Amino acid sequence: MANLENKVVIVTGGARGIGQAFCEKLAKDGAAILCADVLDGAETVDLVTKAGGRGLYVKTDITDVASTKNMAAEAVKAYGRIDGLVNNAAVYAGLKMCPFTDINEAEWDKVYNVNVKGNWQCCKAVFPYMKEAGGGSIINISSTSILQGVPLLFHYVGSKGAVWAMTRTLANEAGVYNIRVNSITPGYTLTDASMQLSDNPEDFNKNYERNINDRALKRGMMPADLVGAAAFLLSDESSFITGQNLNVDGGSVHY
Repeated sequence: MANLENKVVIVTGGARGIGQAFCEKLAKDGAAILCADVLDGAETVDLVTKAGGRGLYVKTDITDVASTKNMAAEAVKAYGRIDGLVNNAAVYAGLKMCPFTDINEAEWDKVYNVNVKGNWQCCKAVFPYMKEAGGGSIINISSTSILQGVPLLFHYVGSKGAVWAMTRTLANEAGVYNIRVNSITPGYTLTDASMQLSDNPEDFNKNYERNINDRALKRGMMPADLVGAAAFLLSDESSFITGQNLNVDGGSVHY
């Protein structure tokens, strides 16, 4: 268990799925949590409270700069500081696998507006507070798909590649202020969003089995498999680690 006592962590996209799992785990490790999401985060706050932690939900649209500034301000208002940010919110649910030639412009723009611009704006929002406090830790959630070159999700994979690249650049810019920036690339994780990638159960099962067969650890990946990595990167145990990517996929990609 990582020691996150007295740390304040913002988790974007924390109302459901992997983000909710992050919130619950980090609370169990001692962190005060701000769940930022366009969806209602009451369920997450309840889970955080039951885990013995302090939780707050702030409705946040990460594509809107004023909304991200309010997110950061509300965290400081409630808890006095910001020690960590998990940039988890992304457009994934609702996307359908298709050839890159069939992606429409509106969907392309939505994916990049949330997954890339939104990530950038959240980093900007917390940066002044972390700088003033003398440090912090930012985790950007990318995807193993960027290492695999997963076909038929061209816009999503490209956006997550941008997240990885921005992580390394920001680590160099923010390091002088003792702000660490790392990324996590999760493998194919069983969430509601993942199960919506195909309307055909047979296609879903084939993709699911393929992912398991590609792994050194032969089982499905669940949100709980990711949370330890985030807790470590937010804790002081990783205080000299920045600009790095932690691949959590059961050994599918050795990179």
